[in-house]
Amino acid sequence: MSQGLIYVVGPSGAGKDSVLNWLMQHLPENLPVHWARRTITRPCTSGSEMHETMTESDFNRVLADGGFAMSWQANRLHYGIRHRELQSLSSGRWVVVNGSRAYLAQAQLRWQGMQVVHITAHTDTLAQRLVSRQRETSEEIAQRIARAQAFDAPVDAIEIHNNGTLEQAGLQLLTALQKLLNKPA
Repeated sequence: MSQGLIYVVGPSGAGKDSVLNWLMQHLPENLPVHWARRTITRPCTSGSEMHETMTESDFNRVLADGGFAMSWQANRLHYGIRHRELQSLSSGRWVVVNGSRAYLAQAQLRWQGMQVVHITAHTDTLAQRLVSRQRETSEEIAQRIARAQAFDAPVDAIEIHNNGTLEQAGLQLLTALQKLLNKPA
């Protein structure tokens, strides 16, 4: 069984967090996977991703001290992955990182051979989901859709299309990861 970094990206409205949560609930326990916990400059809320909450000033201090293996900004927030979250790589486990498209090129340079997973959906599905969230203006939604359309996933990325039910997308990802995780090294 091989090991490595699985870096998951996707546009707003694609349901990336929902698909990852589904996968977390359904991934067989015998697979050697560690879910990297993110540090984010927003409070944890009920039903949201369990992350390490940090103020922007504390985040910047940890960043300046070299405390993050990865860090990026998106949607007026700061995100980081601490070094300890990637330590499982050295013990033969896979590490899943809920990442950012904007940071992808940097991550690929640093962790060559990492597996990219791109969770996406049709443009009309993205737009419908973004409108239903009622968090952005129509102009902001149009900008998000444009960024999603402009993104070119790496050729070897695992593509998950979340246009149907959450279970359908989750099963797509589970099947793809089981094949990946069971490949000989």
